Amino acid sequence: MTKSTGIPPVIDTNLLRTFVAIVDCGSFSGAAERLLRGQSAVSLQMKRLEDRLGTPLVERSRQRITLTPDGELIVDHARRILQLNEELVERIAEPELSGLVRVGAPEDFATTHLQEVLAKFAHSHPKVVLEMTCELTMQLFDRFAAGGLDLALVKREPTTAPTGRLVWRETLVWVGNRDIEDAANSVSLVVSPVPCVYRKRATDALDKARIDWRIAYTCGALAGSLAAVRAGMGITVLPKIMVPTDLVILDPAGDKLPILDDTEIALLEAARNSPPAARLREVIEHALHRGNV
Repeated sequence: MTKSTGIPPVIDTNLLRTFVAIVDCGSFSGAAERLLRGQSAVSLQMKRLEDRLGTPLVERSRQRITLTPDGELIVDHARRILQLNEELVERIAEPELSGLVRVGAPEDFATTHLQEVLAKFAHSHPKVVLEMTCELTMQLFDRFAAGGLDLALVKREPTTAPTGRLVWRETLVWVGNRDIEDAANSVSLVVSPVPCVYRKRATDALDKARIDWRIAYTCGALAGSLAAVRAGMGITVLPKIMVPTDLVILDPAGDKLPILDDTEIALLEAARNSPPAARLREVIEHALHRGNV
């Protein structure tokens, strides 16, 4: 890394956040998707960071980006800086918040993307009690409408009228075990019970492609669905970032499956929320928009 004898450069945390997102996603396109920015904007921010530090941090290839030696050195420091920045802002903003905040989210999204966000919030606001509810999106809508939730993260269709604030978007993929056979003639599906956005997305796409399908296994828990896929009972639909390493993403072209539209996650907030709930909403929006989970 180039060393300077002058004043050390000041690094914009947004540049560090972009760098960390690229590393976590393994690609510039994945980082752009996570950060809800264009790929050209992500590339420009990465170039600015490398210019600021005077050294390349990543090397691109067709398959995946890799870290340079300086990139390996810097990435952990970048994570620590971002974490300290978040904790400092939250501590100063409202250090004495207290009360109960009721949060709802689909199980798959909560376990993958919310754990670190909620843990940081609890650490910064120890007097706030978080009550987490994990249900299917339509059940969350009903609970929220009945006043049972202060905040709700729900899956929504990109083609429908906007519901809530868009905070997350990612690619949906078909997933099977490593011994999956050609699914072109008839597809066995592993799905959640009705109503489920991913279940409807899968069956609608197959119907549109005129591919026969059947429900082979239904389970309301993500762990149970993944176990069924591992056992070869069928294939399922998951966000790309959530696919376990022991399962495979099926190629729509090679496996003759329809391409799925992206999934969107929206944040609903009660009309008259308490200060702790309003603050958690800000933290969740910031973390998810910035890919800081």
